[in-house]
Order: sequence, then structure tokens, then C-alpha cells
Amino acid sequence: MTLMKYTPTADLDQFTGSIFADTMNRLFADTNRPWSPAVDILENENDVVLKADLPDVKLADLDIRLENGTLTLKGERKFEKTENGKGYHRIERGYGAFARAFTLPETLDSERVKAELKNGVLTVSIPKKEIAKPRQVKVEVKGE
Repeated sequence: MTLMKYTPTADLDQFTGSIFADTMNRLFADTNRPWSPAVDILENENDVVLKADLPDVKLADLDIRLENGTLTLKGERKFEKTENGKGYHRIERGYGAFARAFTLPETLDSERVKAELKNGVLTVSIPKKEIAKPRQVKVEVKGE
């Protein structure tokens, strides 16, 4: 009879290794993988503000639309090839077209949307309708 060393995590180690290898292969196999800009959405007393990181995206390559309660950001970050014969050692940033869509509540005034692209950050401000703004009402209490 042959003695075998018992390793309780052998199957787990093999499984974890294959998941890691598969993930890495998928990550680097597609050099034109899609990218999507990071977005923060915040609300203050008067508006809802959306901030999107769009480094190296030019204003001409950006399309912002608000239709039927949906704010859509579309654009493209173009890859700039070097012409001087020197090549890249590593490319980690995503390039190409992107699209993000956000459903907005009906309490926002879609007629007064403002957008600004500054230092690679797109800021879209959508004011609230007067009906949606918080207000204080003093309640008078009657007593005996």
C-alpha cells in the first residue's frame, strides 16, 4: 500500500491558480478592451451634480444628451501613436469609445442643465425644480 501525503487545500490551490490564470489571460488578450470613465454623483440643496473623469478626452469628442429623463455621456479617448520610432513598453489605460447613461428623477429641471470640461473632469449640474427643493415650515403649536 502506498502512503500519500494529505493536503487539505490542494484542490483549492489548483482552483485558485486556474481562476487567476484565466483572469490574466482574458485581461491581456484583448488590447482594445472597452473603458468607462469613473463618475461621482452628488446632490446638494439646489442641484444634482455629476462629475466624470475624462482625461485626454477633447471637447470635440464628447457628446452629452438629456432625453426622456436619461442623461447620456458618449465620447472617445483616442490613442496617440508615436511617430519617432520609439514604442510603448506598457499600455494600461483604456482607449476608444465609451458611453454612460443615467436615469434622472422627474424632480430635476432638464431645461437648465449646465456642463463644463475642465482639467479632464466633466461637471454636469442639473438644478432641482422648485417643488423638489427642501423648505422649512414653521409649525405653530397651540396649547392650553
